[in-house]
Amino acid sequence: MKLKLPSILTVCAATLFFACKQPAATQTTDSRLGTATREDKNGWIYLHLAGSPANIGYQHGFLAAKDIDTMIKILQYYLPSSSGKDWAFYRAACSRFIWKKIDKEYQDEIKGIADGLQAKGFKYDSLDVTAMNAYYELPGYYVPTLMNKIKPGSGDNRAPGNCSAFIATGSFTKDHKIVIAHNNWTDYIVGEHWNEIVDIKPEKGNEFLMDTGPGFIHSGDDFLISKSGILVTETTITQFKGFDTTKTAEFVRARRAAQYANSIDDFVKIMTTDNNGGYANDWLIGDTKTNEVAKLELGLKNFRVWRSKDTAIIGSNFAIDPKLIKEETTFDVNDRTTSPNARRKRMEKLVYGDYKGKLNDSTGKTIEGDTYDALNNKNAYDRCVIDGHVEEDPLGCKEFNEPPFFPMGAVQGKVTTTDLANKMQMWAHMGHPGGADFLAGPFLKKHPEYVKTQGKYLRDMKAYPWTLFSAN
Repeated sequence: MKLKLPSILTVCAATLFFACKQPAATQTTDSRLGTATREDKNGWIYLHLAGSPANIGYQHGFLAAKDIDTMIKILQYYLPSSSGKDWAFYRAACSRFIWKKIDKEYQDEIKGIADGLQAKGFKYDSLDVTAMNAYYELPGYYVPTLMNKIKPGSGDNRAPGNCSAFIATGSFTKDHKIVIAHNNWTDYIVGEHWNEIVDIKPEKGNEFLMDTGPGFIHSGDDFLISKSGILVTETTITQFKGFDTTKTAEFVRARRAAQYANSIDDFVKIMTTDNNGGYANDWLIGDTKTNEVAKLELGLKNFRVWRSKDTAIIGSNFAIDPKLIKEETTFDVNDRTTSPNARRKRMEKLVYGDYKGKLNDSTGKTIEGDTYDALNNKNAYDRCVIDGHVEEDPLGCKEFNEPPFFPMGAVQGKVTTTDLANKMQMWAHMGHPGGADFLAGPFLKKHPEYVKTQGKYLRDMKAYPWTLFSAN
């Protein structure tokens, strides 16, 4: 289904909005909180976490306890209908083959999150936190693999198709440096809670800033800035098949790369080593030290890298390596009616045409909020636009296995540049980047077929202003 700035938030004066600010120091004298802070702003929860792995986890669990509780309850409620497996199944999978392949420091961080939750009165343990972190790869890759073993083809099209993104440099950008932008597509019931901006300053490795969901140790939808100068985002490879339970989970490798990659080569090596095929992505990577950008197309059996100091690379869930497409997907590159191909056509026009040489943080915001349907040549809210609105599409999204009017699409957006990233800053927008609100009540009244499986937790998803977040 289908990254973090230093500690004090700097918000453009035009978009200032103050919500319940909660400095950790005023909540408790717990020494494990150290310098950790929380601030709520424009739909986002901003966390600054620092220290040992266990303390970073504890800070996260303690400061975002209610939000993590909500996320886990949503998954416990939603996964049985969306994946056919209950929470106990995912806990058991984590116990059998995920946990033992998690680095010790991330085991400690996960235990710390559970400790922080327990300190706030919630009775979750490390397996609950691990199952939540494996949310993308277990339902979307492991379960379909089991289905296909029983009945070939029955698990096809279960891998998520999430996100619209680009990275550009050289003659494609206004200042000839890097611009990177991304919006996260996912089911609204989960995505409307994908609202953390987390700045992590670990004992080892690089400080990094990412967007994520409450309780996750990795970004998940993947947008991050590292103090090393590495920038990362991705879009999933749609209709992907494959998963290896003997290898290391994607969320572990992604977190490792966020913290320890000092170059594009480092990132590629970390992500391709002991790769389990979970959450197969086209990774877009930049290095602000050289203004070089790259694309890592990573399946299970195949991967390929492209890199340049003068290019733009787009992503909308389509793979381009013929070998990977043939061996590991059911994707039809010639079907122009699909969401990935329709968005690809629109992004090519914007990134390679209309905005070539003009790409910056401002035009990046515009692109991520674009609602022009290049398949039908009109402005629309549907599966074919960059700022996706599947909930208004009578065809649903067959390539993502979503029925008509399914409530999913773009839930937030992020943009940064070389100059902003060097100051550990990024723009973030909660809700549809194009500015539209999703209102759960009217939607469920119009589409009562979703009340049983989503009604308990589906909520309004308001579009907040673009907000500039800065680490300390």
